[in-house]
Amino acid sequence: MPILKYSLAFVLGAILLQQQPQLPDMSLAAGWALTALLVLRLRRYRSGAALLANGFLLYGIVLGAGFLWAAFCAQTRLADALPHAWEGRDISLVGVVARMPQRDRQKIRFRFDVEQVLTPDATVPGRIVLSWYQGRQKTVHAPPDLRAGERWQLLVRLKRPHGNANPHVADYEAKLLERRVRAVGYVRPAPSNQRLEDWCGNLRYGFERMREHVRARFTHYLADSPDAGVLIALAVGDQRAIPAVHWQTFTRTGTNHLMAISGLHITLVSGLIAMAVYGLWRRIAWLSLRLPARKPAMLAGLIAALAYALLAGFAIPAQRAFLMLLIVVAACWHDRRVAMSAVLGWVLLVVVTGDPWAVIAPGFWLSFGAIALIGYALSGRIGQSGKAAGWVRIQWMITLGLFPLLLSLFQQVSLVSPIANALAIPVMTFAVVPLTLLAAVPGLEFCLSIALFILQGLMTGLQWLAESPPAIWQQHDPPAWTVAAAVAGVLWLMLPGGPGLGIRAGFPARWLGLLMLLPLFLVFPARPVEGELWLDVLDVGQGLAVVARTRHHAMLYDAGPSYGDSDSGKRIIVPYLRGEGIRALDLMIISHADSDHSGGALSVLQSVPTAALLASLGQDHPIRQKFADHRNCLAGIAWVWDGVHFEVLHPRQPSYLAQRHNTNESSCVLKITTRHGSVLLPADIGQPTESELLRQVPDRLPATVLIVPHHGSKSSSSQAFVHEVNPAYAIFTAGYRNPFGHPRAEVVNRYRALGSTLRRSDQDGAILLRFAQGGVEVNTWRALKRRYWHDRLFEEAQ
Repeated sequence: MPILKYSLAFVLGAILLQQQPQLPDMSLAAGWALTALLVLRLRRYRSGAALLANGFLLYGIVLGAGFLWAAFCAQTRLADALPHAWEGRDISLVGVVARMPQRDRQKIRFRFDVEQVLTPDATVPGRIVLSWYQGRQKTVHAPPDLRAGERWQLLVRLKRPHGNANPHVADYEAKLLERRVRAVGYVRPAPSNQRLEDWCGNLRYGFERMREHVRARFTHYLADSPDAGVLIALAVGDQRAIPAVHWQTFTRTGTNHLMAISGLHITLVSGLIAMAVYGLWRRIAWLSLRLPARKPAMLAGLIAALAYALLAGFAIPAQRAFLMLLIVVAACWHDRRVAMSAVLGWVLLVVVTGDPWAVIAPGFWLSFGAIALIGYALSGRIGQSGKAAGWVRIQWMITLGLFPLLLSLFQQVSLVSPIANALAIPVMTFAVVPLTLLAAVPGLEFCLSIALFILQGLMTGLQWLAESPPAIWQQHDPPAWTVAAAVAGVLWLMLPGGPGLGIRAGFPARWLGLLMLLPLFLVFPARPVEGELWLDVLDVGQGLAVVARTRHHAMLYDAGPSYGDSDSGKRIIVPYLRGEGIRALDLMIISHADSDHSGGALSVLQSVPTAALLASLGQDHPIRQKFADHRNCLAGIAWVWDGVHFEVLHPRQPSYLAQRHNTNESSCVLKITTRHGSVLLPADIGQPTESELLRQVPDRLPATVLIVPHHGSKSSSSQAFVHEVNPAYAIFTAGYRNPFGHPRAEVVNRYRALGSTLRRSDQDGAILLRFAQGGVEVNTWRALKRRYWHDRLFEEAQ
C-alpha cells in the first residue's frame, strides 16, 4: 500500500476536524464502519469500475479515520476542563513542577502537573500553567527558585484558556490545547505554599531536571554575553532565552529555523555518535565478527538522537527527525531499502496520530515541507551535478519551495535567506552545535568559549545581511487558492531539468510555474470604496487599539497595552496590519499616556512607516521623543479622507502637558462621520469630561457606534451621556476576567436598556465594522472563525 498517499488522507481528515466550529456527533463512526465493510466486499471484484470505486472509498475511509480519531482525541482532551464556577476562586493543589520554569523581571512561569486537589468539591485539569509574581500586584515576597521535578503545595487562582482573537494572529487557545494545558493562573500568597519534596521520584521529569541543570551551567559561564541565549537554545531548546534583537536578525535572514532543534541538529548528533561507534567497533575484531559495525553504529546514533531530542523538549521538528531515523535504522538493521516517500508517510502518520493538533502548528508545515523538498531534490528531479552545485540547488529549492507557505503563515519572507543559510548552516552544523553539545558534558565547559567566539563572528555577518535594504519581503495574507496555485507552480518549476539552473533546461514549459506564482502577489485584499469606513476594534485585552481605513488612508487609534516583556503592538497590531496589506499608516493617534492605550505604540512605530502622530502626551513621553514631527491633540482639528470626516472633540486645552494631571480626562476624543453612519471614540474619559462635551458639543455626540468610555468603568457612561450619544452599537473593550471588573454590570445594563446592540472584545474577539452602502455591518472574529476549542462560556450563560 502506498503509505504516503494514505498518510496524507489521514492528515487531511485531522485538518478537516481542526476547522470545525463544534465537534461532530460520534455516531458518524457507525457510517464510517459501514463504508469500511462495503470496501471490504468490493475488494472481491476485479473489474475496472470496482477497483476504481474501491480505491476512492479506501482513500475516503482513511480520511474519515483521521477525522474521527482527531474528534475522539479532542473530546477526551476537552473533557479535562476547569469548571466555570471555579474560575477566579482560591484552590489548594499538590503537584509537580513539570517543565523548566521561565523567569523574567516580574514572575516565574511554569507548567504544573496536578496530583491532588485539596479544596473540597473543586475540579482542576491535570495540567495547568502558573505564574508566580513578585511585587505588590500579586505577592509581597519574591517567588522562590523552582526546579523541575519538585513537588509543591500551592494556593492558586485559575481561569480557563482564553486568548486574544484577531485576524492574522496566532490562536493562543489552540496552542494551549495542543500542549494539553487546560487552565492558566497564578499562585496566591499563603502560608500553605511549600515545597513538599525536592524530587518527586518520577523519572519522566528527569530530562527536564537535566535540561534545567545544563541551562543553569551555561547561564553561569556565559552570564555577560548577549549571545548566551542562542547557545542555551541550541543545547536544551529554550528559545525564550534568545533576546528579541537576535530573533529579529534570524527572522530577517531566514535563519530562525536553526534555532529550533530540528532534523539538522538531530541528524548531526546521531551521525557523529554513529561514526565514533563505527570506528571503535571495527577496531575490535571479535565484535566485528559477531555483528557488522554499521548496525551498532546506527543503534548508538539512534539512542543519541533520542537523548538529544528529549533534552531539547521533543518538539515537532525533533519528533519528525527522530522518527525518520528510527524507520531508516529499522530498515537497515533488517537489510531492507526504504524509499524516502515511505519514511515520510510513516512519520506523518505517527506524528498526527500522537498529536492531531500538530497540523495547526506552523512548525509542522515548515518541518515536513522542508524534508519533502529535500527528498524531492535528492530524487534527481532537478538534474545531477557536483556536491557544491547540489548544495546550492537544495538551498534554492527549499527557499523557493517554502516561499508560499511562509507568506501564508507569517506574511513575510527573507530575501537574503539563501545567502544567509549558505553561510550559517555549515558554521552551525560543523562548529557551533557540536561545541555547544560538548560543553553540556561536565568538565568541557571551555568549549563554550570557542562556540561563543565562532557564533559572534556569524552573528556579525547575519546582522549585516539583516540590515541590508532588500533583506525581507512583507505583504498581505494571500488567499488560500493563490497559495495552492503557488505551490503547484513551484513544483512545476522544479520538474526534472538539465544540468543548468535555468528554467529552460529539461522539462518543457517549466516557465508556466512562474505564471502560477503571480496570483500570490497580485491578488490584493478588498478595501473600502470612496465614502466608506472600515473600522476594526482589535482584541488587545485590557486596552484599546482601533484601525480605521478609508479608500486610500489608514489610521491607528491607540496601540493597546504592554505585556511585561512584550506588547500588543508587536504581538497583535503589526501582524494584523501586515496581514491586511496595510504597509504604512497615515496617522497614529495616542489618546492619552496610560499604558493600556500607548503600550504598543513604540513597536508599531518601529515596524510600520507612520506619516503623522496626534497625541495627548506629556513633553517627556518616549513616544513624543521617538516621533519628532507630532501634533498635540486639541479640539477643532479636523480633516477629510476619501469622503469620510474626522474631527477631534476633546481636549480643548493641552492640560496633558503639565507634570501632574488626570490622563483619562485629557483623552483625545475622536468623531468619525460617513454618509453611512458615524462612530465616537472617547478613550478613557470620565463623567466630568462627558458633562463638558454635553455642554460644548452636544450636537456632535450622537453616533451609530460608540466605543464605550473607559472600558465600561462605573466612573464613565453617565445616563445623560449615554442618552445623548444613543448608539445603535455599544462596544466594550476589556480583558477576559480583568481585575477591574470591566465592564461594570450597571453600565452594561444602561446601554442595554437604551436598546443598543452590545459587543465585547473579551467575548467576541476583534469587532469588524463596515460603514458601507445600507448602513453598518458588524462582524466579530470569534463568530467568523469559531473553532470547537473556543470557550463557550457566554453561550452557556444565556
